[in-house]
Amino acid sequence: MSPRCAALALLLILGAALPARAQQGGPGRPPAVGVVAVAIQSVQPSLEFVGRIQSTERVNLVARVTAFIEQRAFVEGAEVKKGDLLYRLEQPPFQADVAAKQAAIDNLKAQLVNAAVTLRRAQALLNTPAGQQSNVDAALASQQSLQAQIEGAEALLRQSQINLDYTEIRAPIDGKIGRTAFTVGNVVTPTTGTLATIVSQDPMYVIFPVPVRTVLALRQRYAASGGLGSAVVKVRLPSGQIYGQNGKLDFIDNTVSATTDTMTLRGLMPNPPLGGEASSGAPLRELVDGELVTVVLEQEAAVQALVIPRAAVLSDQQGDYVYVVAAGNRAEQRRITLGQSTPTTAVIASGLAAGEQVIVEGLQRVRPGQVVAPGPASPTAAAASLPQQ
Repeated sequence: MSPRCAALALLLILGAALPARAQQGGPGRPPAVGVVAVAIQSVQPSLEFVGRIQSTERVNLVARVTAFIEQRAFVEGAEVKKGDLLYRLEQPPFQADVAAKQAAIDNLKAQLVNAAVTLRRAQALLNTPAGQQSNVDAALASQQSLQAQIEGAEALLRQSQINLDYTEIRAPIDGKIGRTAFTVGNVVTPTTGTLATIVSQDPMYVIFPVPVRTVLALRQRYAASGGLGSAVVKVRLPSGQIYGQNGKLDFIDNTVSATTDTMTLRGLMPNPPLGGEASSGAPLRELVDGELVTVVLEQEAAVQALVIPRAAVLSDQQGDYVYVVAAGNRAEQRRITLGQSTPTTAVIASGLAAGEQVIVEGLQRVRPGQVVAPGPASPTAAAASLPQQ
């Protein structure tokens, strides 16, 4: 046998002697995964909806008379109080009109005094040969006519005084005023449109549509605790943070939208000052009229539920599932049903039992039936299973 053939035969013999595992190029060590135990915790069932902040009061300021703007007495973006002067229109033409109406009243009152004297004189002469009933009747009619003219003139005076008062535009509510649409020197009329808008600041409404089916389910859920009015309304700001004040439902619409099959619900939210001030001097507040937010509707009383981190839940066409560490440290795919969960916390309605180990970290390396090396999940992943407030 040649040396080359002898070497080949030796390799074949050694290959046959190797273990089958070595021949197959074994899988190596089991992948390390982080696990969290399924725990029973107190949670507050909640639902989330898209909502919008709305002021409880809104006023569009308009001119009631035609005049030039002489003064703007507010800072744009500032908070104003009810009764504060905002605009002053030119007053001299209206003051002159009031004076003219007052003079007309004074003239008529002087004529009325003379008519009363004439009536008394005619009545005194009635029992004498020179007296005539017709003179008494004429004097009485003249007196009553003048009295009616005075009442009409006084009504015109009141109208002129109202128009004069309209030259001072004052805040009808407490709130924050926006920018002015007209500056000093412009002529404004009742048809020129809105001069500025005032929106109230505290409290605020949050308006959100809810599917009718969900409204019916909510009514049943809260029936034992006093109805929907007992629900706690929270707001998640555009930054993702939960607003620090809780609100209450105060209105449910009496109609259903024909296009979206939803009912409009409204919550009342406190909106106190934060402590700082804007450049306009107005106190800073968290909620702003028209702001788009997420409404979190919570049940007032907490319930006991199975909770795991939301990151442990995977989904496919068949639904939601998790990987559980079973006997022999094998990963077992488990189908689950979720309750009312949050972006960080998953409430388990069915499919898991308390104490089971659910894989949270290293899921990308796990396959059903695969042996894994479980270990405690990182503090961040473990903390995610706590209910978020």
